[in-house]
Amino acid sequence: MKTPIPFIAPEIFDTAESALARVQAIYEQSVTHLRQAMQSYVAGDDLQDRVRACYPYVRIETATDWMPAHDADQEPLSYGFVASAGQYAATLTRPELFAGYLLAQFDLLIRNHGVRLEVGTSKDPMPVHFSFAENEHMEGEMTAARRNRLRDVFDLPDLTAMDDSIANGTWHGAHGQPQPLSLFTGARTDYSLHRLRHYSGTNPSHFQNYVLFTNYQFYIDEFIALGHAEMAKPGSPYTAFVEPGNVVTRRAGSPAQAGDALGAAPPRLPQMPAYHLVREGHSGITMVNIGVGPANAKTITDHIAVLRPHAWLMVGHCAGLRTTQQLGDYVLAHAYVREDHVLDEELPLWVPIPALAEIQVALERAVSEVTGSQGAELKRLMRTGTVASTDNRNWELLPDNTPQRRFSQSRAVALDMESATIAANGFRFRVPYGTLLCVSDKPLHGEIKLPGMANHFYRERVNQHLQIGIRALELLRAAGPAQLHSRKLRSFAEVAFQ
Repeated sequence: MKTPIPFIAPEIFDTAESALARVQAIYEQSVTHLRQAMQSYVAGDDLQDRVRACYPYVRIETATDWMPAHDADQEPLSYGFVASAGQYAATLTRPELFAGYLLAQFDLLIRNHGVRLEVGTSKDPMPVHFSFAENEHMEGEMTAARRNRLRDVFDLPDLTAMDDSIANGTWHGAHGQPQPLSLFTGARTDYSLHRLRHYSGTNPSHFQNYVLFTNYQFYIDEFIALGHAEMAKPGSPYTAFVEPGNVVTRRAGSPAQAGDALGAAPPRLPQMPAYHLVREGHSGITMVNIGVGPANAKTITDHIAVLRPHAWLMVGHCAGLRTTQQLGDYVLAHAYVREDHVLDEELPLWVPIPALAEIQVALERAVSEVTGSQGAELKRLMRTGTVASTDNRNWELLPDNTPQRRFSQSRAVALDMESATIAANGFRFRVPYGTLLCVSDKPLHGEIKLPGMANHFYRERVNQHLQIGIRALELLRAAGPAQLHSRKLRSFAEVAFQ
């Protein structure tokens, strides 16, 4: 007979710090219970009783609707409150990873509503796979027979409890059930954290709050060179550079940290390798090569969204659709034609994906600063317009060229396969988004990339384009997250957590 997990009764807390400490205690108790049971199971013990541990939860109850403060000295926020009276709750995971985030969200709830926080153990089971440490893979040591019996002893991931109905605006709770505080449940968050390790080749703890996506390895090569150059500077604001396999290079003069030695370059790159210029408070820059196509773009943003980044930008190549464009010109997207089809169920096509002023201003300013162009010269170099994203790489070959007619009707100036997906998922998950593309060919006008021309183009433009993306993120970081997480991305009855 296995000893049941000790019960920690729900308790009310007056401060964010004390509430977070209790969340951490419940979480650690749950994962320790599951890890110890799993170790026994892998060792051959015949566990007769079902082993279960559950996620911690936080809950508030407010008797009044929220009213915004009219204090000129108080910075207005679009998050940190619930719109109407009632009960609200969220299950939580990985409090050591999300400690700063949770403290900020808890503190805002206490200050905005004058309530106390209830923290306890939920009834939502924690799948045993999500209890493993980041470098632990015990299930691989079992026989096939014992792996098949695993579901009889432990809770496994239940996809019916991990959907995105909250983020999609389709969530309906049972009568008396608290309304959600967060876009993601504990289990949904854990699922994405595990997927991130698989797809990116790095631990979720390395991801930064400012993210660049690209569709070409050339940009990654430049980012790697930049990362190592920063690490050679003792005074760099970045403290580490992390590559796939959790290979960590520390800033010159900085000592190695626990866990650095565990990193090792993988024998082959993962599907969407991620690289991280680490800065204090996760305020550095992550860059991900998503490859070509909207499926990858949706997959990686589905999972990075649980980390609640402050902004993500797409920087990559596109087809220019206008005769006035030149190879190497930039396109700043202010609208999107969504022919990628990967988000049609979650985000209907009738939902507009607006340009976000803060992102647009930062990108335009970054282009001007990096290129030294202003006024008419900047307009010649960078065109603002609609970007169309398609899931058909060979759209030019379709009969009657119907895509060309649609793109013309939409006033599109550029075409790619990823930007609309990244923007739409940013809208869906309330992550500020933007797109700056570089024209690499003009298929409608007979200008396609030839090998020699392409190599020259990449050498000329990739480094400058990457510098623009990084400068834009630096400008956004300087403005602060409160300016980015604006009301533009919030629905009628929005969750409190940003």
